[in-house]
Amino acid sequence: MKINDLNLKEKIGQMLIIGLDFENPMEKIDDIILNVKPGGILLYKKNYKTYEEMIEFINYIKTLNSKVNKIPLFIAIDQEGGRVNRMPPEFKNIPSPYRLTRNQDESIVKEAASITGDMLYNSGVNMDLAPVLDVKRGADNSAIGDRAFSSKVENVVQYGIAYMKELQNKKVIPVVKHFPGHGLTNVDSHFFPPIIDEPMEKIEKEMLPFKEAINTNADAILIGHLYVKGMTEGIPATMSKAVVNYIREKLGFNGVIVSDDMRMKSVKILYGKNRAVKRAILAGNDIVIAKYIKNDRLEEIIEDMVKKNYLSEGQIDEHVSRILSLKSKYGISDTEVLELIDLEKYNKKIQRIINTCAQLD
Repeated sequence: MKINDLNLKEKIGQMLIIGLDFENPMEKIDDIILNVKPGGILLYKKNYKTYEEMIEFINYIKTLNSKVNKIPLFIAIDQEGGRVNRMPPEFKNIPSPYRLTRNQDESIVKEAASITGDMLYNSGVNMDLAPVLDVKRGADNSAIGDRAFSSKVENVVQYGIAYMKELQNKKVIPVVKHFPGHGLTNVDSHFFPPIIDEPMEKIEKEMLPFKEAINTNADAILIGHLYVKGMTEGIPATMSKAVVNYIREKLGFNGVIVSDDMRMKSVKILYGKNRAVKRAILAGNDIVIAKYIKNDRLEEIIEDMVKKNYLSEGQIDEHVSRILSLKSKYGISDTEVLELIDLEKYNKKIQRIINTCAQLD
């Protein structure tokens, strides 16, 4: 599919990944697919109670989209292991990144990523909002904590990129996060605005895992809702042109830039549900993640921005070209999952990792 085959509304839809942060998503998915025509759907664990329900739902989404839209969907998920686990309860949970690296054995990280990639790909999921490239600061249960691979920058580089590469090998798009580095604050951006007040040299050191990921062919980078003094000018990084320009110009990244969810409480309260999305688009994010709100017409709001010359169709085309290139690279399709994966086989593999990590407790 070429960009010239899409009308403006269809192009704008490609720039949206809609999060389904609610139960009984079947009641709302038709409205999203038929009217918003999004580029992707972000799944949550509350969307399904069993693995069979998960596959049924993913297949329904893909089948519906294939009938009404020209471009196949990103089916995205936050699957990190540990505290951030979106798979149904039939699957054992892979330990957190920090636990995976306690014996400094890269092979365990690669095995965990390989299992995760296979598990997602064979379940119809083609994008993982992982790995976390933040550096661990503070307690394990802090905002990042054990979601990070290490408290040492060089170890985050080593293990994070190994994890990223393994997902790529399994044909699942890794979206490295949370640029420029959530580890410099213990405040959880889901609830409160995290402010980073550190000298630029320290911030740049925290960025090193992202820089190295770019140098080793990262596909997508997710920007976090981080207020960085001296860099974001009093707004979250997700809304900052300076941050997007830094990624593009200073770090030389030509891939897809993704905003964190623009309906998170910390952002929505300060900027409103639609203003936040507008500002993220104007900042230069290729894709904006936004939780679904009934009768929400984000595509029309963005289309109106073009009509009022806040945004040009040429700019939209630049974003969508990168998105379509990524979908083409990974062969993204709306093909249904025809066979449930062997849960016993996967759980045996996961249990081996759990046992290895437990030996270090």
